[in-house]
Amino acid sequence: MQRSKIDVWVGLFVLIGAVAILFLALQAANLLNLSFNPTYRVTATFDNVGSLKPKAAVRSAGVVVGRVESIAFDDQTYQARVVLALESRYAFPKDSSLKILTSGLLGEQYVGIEPGGADANLSEGDVVTHTQSAVVLENLIGQFLFNKAAEAGGAQ
Repeated sequence: MQRSKIDVWVGLFVLIGAVAILFLALQAANLLNLSFNPTYRVTATFDNVGSLKPKAAVRSAGVVVGRVESIAFDDQTYQARVVLALESRYAFPKDSSLKILTSGLLGEQYVGIEPGGADANLSEGDVVTHTQSAVVLENLIGQFLFNKAAEAGGAQ
């Protein structure tokens, strides 16, 4: 009887530990969002979203103010349409601009908001047109090499 009681407690602690490790892994991979704050949705169009993923952070001044809800291709404009879920407690002017930025040199990508100066604020269903696409490292390296080759060819 005493042995089975200890086995039950050990099993319970192992189960709690496994759940805690799973929770931390999901949080670290940015796959779990436990925010229960009300949100409003805003759509933005980008020429290139790079490796931006749904559930990526939306930040302003380094503070997470929302999440990327979905990313889709618009076959009419040939652009990526990104739907952002911004927390209702944060209000941004209608002329705010959005950029796709990278955490560190090769880190994950997120959407950065730079507030504008308009009197009216963004609201549910608004479309942001002032956007800057992701910087793709391979394109920068290719452009740099092309320019260096052109300089070397012109020097002869």
